[in-house]
Amino acid sequence: MPYESCDLCGHMCRVDRTSGKVGVCGQTAKLKIARAALHMWEEPPVSGRCGSGTVFFSGCSLSCLFCQNAEISHDGVGKEVEDERLHEIMLSLQAQKAHNINLVTPTHFVPTIIKEVKIARNLGLCVPIVYNTSSFDTEKTVKSLENTVDVYLADFKYVTPKVASAYSGAPDYPKVAKAAIAEMVRQQPSLVYDETGLLLRGVIVRVLLLPGHVAESKLAVSYLYKTYGDGIIISLLNQYTPHGENLPKPLDRKVTKAEYRDLCDYADKIGVKNAFIQEGGAAKESFIPAFNGEGIVGKGLGNGSFP
Repeated sequence: MPYESCDLCGHMCRVDRTSGKVGVCGQTAKLKIARAALHMWEEPPVSGRCGSGTVFFSGCSLSCLFCQNAEISHDGVGKEVEDERLHEIMLSLQAQKAHNINLVTPTHFVPTIIKEVKIARNLGLCVPIVYNTSSFDTEKTVKSLENTVDVYLADFKYVTPKVASAYSGAPDYPKVAKAAIAEMVRQQPSLVYDETGLLLRGVIVRVLLLPGHVAESKLAVSYLYKTYGDGIIISLLNQYTPHGENLPKPLDRKVTKAEYRDLCDYADKIGVKNAFIQEGGAAKESFIPAFNGEGIVGKGLGNGSFP
């Protein structure tokens, strides 16, 4: 099993997670989930009118200083469950009219996800699978997801190794993410929508503008557009919200309107057509969901209290 010498993310820590040891992600091979519920705050063709069926996994392979979901990514809040609970959750979200199943920070549980998606589909799951990732997935991990994932919702956080190292502890992030995104686009080279405008297949890449780092985001947008043109959607995010104490400058503030306008104008100038931009007010803590175990309790529940 891949968990026995884990190489799922760019750290390739080779920890035997089946032995109860944790990898860089902070997780053993035991599935751990923090929330499973309808979510309205993704890009329009993902959230639609009824919501995206999000499953938030505990743990993360990156150590982003500014993570808005630090409660689950850094602190490990969540509930351990049996593997079978995941396909039950997927079917439950579909029954709640979710437009898709949105797997958030899923990299370190990919083998389990592949197995449980197959079971869920055999039991009637028919909505698209969205893989919502930091993109610090090895190319091998993304390749394994072919025929499992319909929509890739990927971050492209950094182009510069120095910035990636300082803010996320991953100097190899640019190289790893570029290879991962290339494989995502190979699998899903076209944007396919249903009659209501929901995305059925394709790749969306998010560029989160960090305060004081317009130049870094411009490099990211330039790379994505020169490499993939309008074959992908580029989502320009201004929602950065300072999270945690003692953040270094300039991460201790929100993005200014002038910074975001500069990035959007740049994307327009170089010819980007398939893009999403955020209106003012996106940088609010109210957009961070409550990781209170919603949607997890049910058959196949693991032992332990929440959180």
